Amino acid sequence: MDSPFIAYMYRLRYIERWSLMRNTTRENVAEHSYHVALLAHMLCEIGNHLFGRSLNADRAVTMALFHDATEVFTGDIPTPVKHHNPKMLANFREIEALAAERLLGMVPEPLQAAYEPLIIGGGAQDAEQQELLKMVKAADLLDAYMKCLSELSSGNREFAVAKGQTETKLADLRMPEVDWFLAYLAPSFNKTLDELSEG
Repeated sequence: MDSPFIAYMYRLRYIERWSLMRNTTRENVAEHSYHVALLAHMLCEIGNHLFGRSLNADRAVTMALFHDATEVFTGDIPTPVKHHNPKMLANFREIEALAAERLLGMVPEPLQAAYEPLIIGGGAQDAEQQELLKMVKAADLLDAYMKCLSELSSGNREFAVAKGQTETKLADLRMPEVDWFLAYLAPSFNKTLDELSEG
């Protein structure tokens, strides 16, 4: 029997993000997942090479690629909507869990054990998995911050408040890898192509 799993994963490119905001550049969940994977890899390698960590950057990339997979069914629910109140968040988490079960059910049975921790997550996670999950969540937040910088540099003030809120959330993480990224890599997002080329 044919499996529609990968066909559904490819449909993440049709799920738009930031739907409540005026965007100068549209972004879909497939693009976002790729960006989060890039950022998660970078954060792990910053941790490994600058802060003496032993993080599995390759595993973090894999986790990042699937971190929003359920949105192929739920769509991208804007943060202000799902965090409007605890009841709404709890309901969304339940919907998300049902979507994860549905998606995992599409994976061919011999492969389900490999994909279950990526799609369902949770369960008994060891310390290493928890650290990688922190990196993916930080990368997810960093990607939102990069989006804010990009929109603001295009003259779109719609993202001004979101930028401030995201900066606060990033600071609250108290992660040296994130601080290093913000100090040495994030500033380039405010530059034009010509300015980047001059560097």
